[in-house]
Amino acid sequence: MALRGLLGPTGDSPRPWDSHDGSKLLTAITFAGLGGFWILFYSYWLRDKGVAMSAFAGRITGLGGNEEAVHSDGNLPADNQMSQHNWRIWRRFLSVDILVGIFGNLLTTLMTCLLAYALLLPKGLLPQEYELAVVQSQFFAVSWGEAGRLLFLVVAAAFLTDTWLATADAVSRMQTDIILTLFPKSRDWPARRWYYIVLAVLTLITSLTMQLDAPGPLILTSALIGFIGTILFPVALYLLNYRLLPAHLPEWARPRGKPWFLALSFLVYLVLAGLYLYNLLVLSPA
Repeated sequence: MALRGLLGPTGDSPRPWDSHDGSKLLTAITFAGLGGFWILFYSYWLRDKGVAMSAFAGRITGLGGNEEAVHSDGNLPADNQMSQHNWRIWRRFLSVDILVGIFGNLLTTLMTCLLAYALLLPKGLLPQEYELAVVQSQFFAVSWGEAGRLLFLVVAAAFLTDTWLATADAVSRMQTDIILTLFPKSRDWPARRWYYIVLAVLTLITSLTMQLDAPGPLILTSALIGFIGTILFPVALYLLNYRLLPAHLPEWARPRGKPWFLALSFLVYLVLAGLYLYNLLVLSPA
């Protein structure tokens, strides 16, 4: 029954559709598609871990480390057999490494769904907004009682803190690259200094926005803003990979095939955006 539920509803809806459910549904779809966007940040992780040729690139080090020269200029592969051979090995490594993350996240998501089906559904527990972790703490409470429930909440708090730190770090690195690329005069300062300035600004923004509303509405707002990015991202990726970069890359390093999946992704998100606007403007009560 749990596996059937992954494919669609297995019974009558506990309540009719409400127009306010549109924002919640769009939030779920947005967060489900963020994995593709987070792959952009994956390149920063590879660089600072010194994977492959990134061992020769500068890194943004911590306050206690020695400052390294970080350049926003990239390098192009040479058009020869050795480069082509190394390119194939690199693609194979990336494919395996990324698949580990994809299937690992898929497995943990399915396990969470199974626990919710086995423990929460029979009790009629339905998480609302930021009560998600509170309700899910029943997973551990069933076996370990109150101590298990508290342990889950501590782990959940640590997970959310780690997620924010990873997000702030990745976005700060990305914004640093953008500043150094678009504003040449900014290179008078080292990349590490710009990184910590951006990180401080993001920390301040987070501290201020947390005081504006409860976590639930803030999550919905951020997801709606992020959904605009999910619509624009396939278009930007198409222009980069199929219009701008191919002229500078050897034939064997260019994207293969036609960008049908990018087009499908763009159309799906565009249709969802149209349906959401219809739900918001037409179906919602005045």
